[in-house]
Amino acid sequence: MVFTLFNKLLHKDRAFIKAITNVTNITPDNVYLYTLALTHTSFAKQNQSGKQETNERLEFLGDSILGAVVAEFLFKKFPYKDEGFLTEIRSRIVNRESLNHIAVKIGLNTLVKIDQQNHNTRFKSINGNALEALVGAIYLDKGYKTTKKFILDKLIKPHFDFHTLLNTTVNFKSKLIEWAQSQNKNIRFEIVQQKQSGSTTEFTAEVTIDDKPITTGTGYSKKKAEQAAAEKSLTLLQVA
Repeated sequence: MVFTLFNKLLHKDRAFIKAITNVTNITPDNVYLYTLALTHTSFAKQNQSGKQETNERLEFLGDSILGAVVAEFLFKKFPYKDEGFLTEIRSRIVNRESLNHIAVKIGLNTLVKIDQQNHNTRFKSINGNALEALVGAIYLDKGYKTTKKFILDKLIKPHFDFHTLLNTTVNFKSKLIEWAQSQNKNIRFEIVQQKQSGSTTEFTAEVTIDDKPITTGTGYSKKKAEQAAAEKSLTLLQVA
């Protein structure tokens, strides 16, 4: 009986390692990290100390690593572009919609552990969050160099056409306004700050929904500041 149970667990572990290897081209050393990376809050169980073991901490770490790798990649790819351009392109790559799309493309969505009974439409970023957590797991398991290679070779280069990316304008403000109207909410954009540096002015825009401030965004024009604030609001509100 015990031997049969052990064999089942061993087979399950091997199947999981094979699945992770197929998705990442990386063979895990610390399997627990990858299991944790794919455990959504709704599925998580409490450990002995009474805390839930979920992928949220790994997601936080992975978000930072992903942002750093993409920032370095863009910095080298576009040596004559300014900070505003680099920030905008990076946000298009690492926003929730893009990450959700990539996670599904590489098959990560089939490995995410979620409580299907309590699963509902408000969890729109599950796969993208799991992808960030996976990046965090790879970083802790294999180090920065391997993680960087995974991000560039598996996530960025195969899934982004930079010619299309540069020539496509995403109107986050319009998207947010459409969402607010569909929810019967009042939305307002307001420039709340202007910072002068030489001949350059940096604007800060604030998004308010039903008289409640949601978030702010900055840019070197009022339009860009509003777009930045709208994009952050969409992410915060988990609007796909």
